[in-house]
Amino acid sequence: MTARDVVESVVNRQVVLAARPDGPPVESDFRVVETARRAPGDGEVVVQNLYVSLDAGFRNWMDADSGDHILPAMEIDAPVMGLTLGRVEASEHPDFRPGELLMARLAWEEYSTTDATDFLVRVPPDLSCPLSYHLGILGDTGMSAYFGLQDVGRPQAGETVLVSAAGGAVGSVAGQVARIMGARAVGIAGGADKCRRLVDELGYDDAADRHADVSADLARACPDGVDVYFDNVGGPLLEAVLDHLAVGARVVLCGAVAAYSAKEPLPGPANLFQLVTKQARMEGFMTHLQHDRYPEARQQLLDWMAEGRLRSVEDLREGIEQVGPAFCDLFAGRNFGKTVVRLVEDKGER
Repeated sequence: MTARDVVESVVNRQVVLAARPDGPPVESDFRVVETARRAPGDGEVVVQNLYVSLDAGFRNWMDADSGDHILPAMEIDAPVMGLTLGRVEASEHPDFRPGELLMARLAWEEYSTTDATDFLVRVPPDLSCPLSYHLGILGDTGMSAYFGLQDVGRPQAGETVLVSAAGGAVGSVAGQVARIMGARAVGIAGGADKCRRLVDELGYDDAADRHADVSADLARACPDGVDVYFDNVGGPLLEAVLDHLAVGARVVLCGAVAAYSAKEPLPGPANLFQLVTKQARMEGFMTHLQHDRYPEARQQLLDWMAEGRLRSVEDLREGIEQVGPAFCDLFAGRNFGKTVVRLVEDKGER
């Protein structure tokens, strides 16, 4: 039987964009529909998606005028685009074989038929860890923390590294990596419970509550100033942190959660002159442009985990019906760690 003989009567459940979010997404913006699984044509593969990664940045492409060189604007009633981890079920593509595991920029659906021009990364076959880790600590989440600190922040022993959205996917890794590099880690999170978990579960040295007087909290937690600020939020929080920079500070721009669902463009920080007076540097980076270094980063993260110095924190949900609600939870602050939805329990999972 060839890949073309894949039975199209098999049901494929998809999460489609039911409405364009007006600000932070809500559950009614998404709907689960059923369609037939499509057999592959020439140069195509069918991937059974085992896990869906929930990443706040994909909110960027849900607005009507949001298309760019990375993704086109998502269409109403079309499957929502995102990152998945799946197994090749059938292939008419010379470079991919059935059974291979792939991380891909595909859609929130149980089966994806693709011509492999999407962002596809093979999952190494010899790693003994949960598959979901490849969407989190061993995927772009962990890679972002690693490259952002290693290449841009470059913390030195004894310096203070401040991380915003510290209980989120990237932040939960960045604080741990900063500690491994010998720095003192301070996290910003929403609410006393999350701040407590940063210290008790992730090893942060201290935490600041963005729901309280964050400037006063930063003055207390970072008395000598912030040497490295790993920014996942942007907006007014970035402005608040700039007032607490130490001389020679490095600001690492990783994400801008505050802007993803803002109804109006957020004003830029009014105190950028702090970069001048503190002789500081602000620099952004894009993780996926470091593709050739993924093996290096993955191996280092694995080594740290094996040594017990780094742990993965997951918010694991079950079933495609939970994909939309889990995405909304990111913006409501109801997540801790990396949010992943398991669509099916893979019999070959390690």
